[in-house]
Amino acid sequence: MHEQSPSTDQDDSGGPGARICQRRRERGCLSIEAGAHRGLLCGGGPTDAVARILGAKLGALLGQQFLVENKTGAGGNIGADLVAKAVPDGYTLLMATVSTHAINPGLYKKMPYDPIQDFAPVGEIGVTPIMLAVHPSLPAADVKSLVALIRQRPGNFTYGSSGLGSILHLCGEEFKELAGGLNIAHVPYRGSAPMMSDLVGGQISMAFDATPTALPQARAGAIRAIGAGMATRMRAMPELPTMQEQGLAGFECYTWTALLAPARAPQPIIDVLSEAMAKALADPIVLDRLQEAGIDPTPGMTPAKTAEFIKAELAKWAPIIRASGAQIE
Repeated sequence: MHEQSPSTDQDDSGGPGARICQRRRERGCLSIEAGAHRGLLCGGGPTDAVARILGAKLGALLGQQFLVENKTGAGGNIGADLVAKAVPDGYTLLMATVSTHAINPGLYKKMPYDPIQDFAPVGEIGVTPIMLAVHPSLPAADVKSLVALIRQRPGNFTYGSSGLGSILHLCGEEFKELAGGLNIAHVPYRGSAPMMSDLVGGQISMAFDATPTALPQARAGAIRAIGAGMATRMRAMPELPTMQEQGLAGFECYTWTALLAPARAPQPIIDVLSEAMAKALADPIVLDRLQEAGIDPTPGMTPAKTAEFIKAELAKWAPIIRASGAQIE
């Protein structure tokens, strides 16, 4: 999906955006490749929406137009690889996700890029909370009663996910492990929409899902929210205790989005983009729009902090992926 390139008239503003723009006017200045995670690869999906919200504000701040292009497939690997191999001039950027930079490196047998060496972080944009929910027929209202029920009837319950090796699959694996090795059958779907449909219909017992999909169903009473996946309570549902608060020490599961450039991008370009991104995430209108898209913004994530965050995410998910046995050729 492409937006119209702006006019290539001379930009005499003299600001940092003008200095960046002068070198690549024929391409409409900066562009973002939106490499979304499994289940959110089409135009209009959450990663695409985040790219457009952030790109519009960055464009206003830098005096340039950001072009959003979706490159789908292989869990976001195709788009990420294009950016990894792009000219490192700061004009092609990646909307990285938990899939492209934390899960896929452990899931795919062969990766076309190195998630650390091939990218230069600009900053983290935000996280999308995930919650555990059950079908209302299950006699469980919290984590403790759900774990007890599963232990009483091992092998009789199922949990759905948006696909083998997806973040929702791994949330379930983390839950099983941290709860003491629960016996719950995994039912993978082709995306979260059919999974949620079957959870509402009672074809599966429980599932982890991101709040944009799960929250409306929980509020409508179609599913029962059991616990929030982050270490802190969700802004959208503060009355729901976290999994950690309910005794599942160390449990934390959510999706995230970060802006990355190719490795060896000039540091002045990274600095300009990072500064503009910080200003964008300080704008109340941008914050509101991101929250409407299901994102909890994370201001203050500098390039250095984002690099450390990605390394920590890789280290966290690698053993969980190995334990799940999931692998894609």
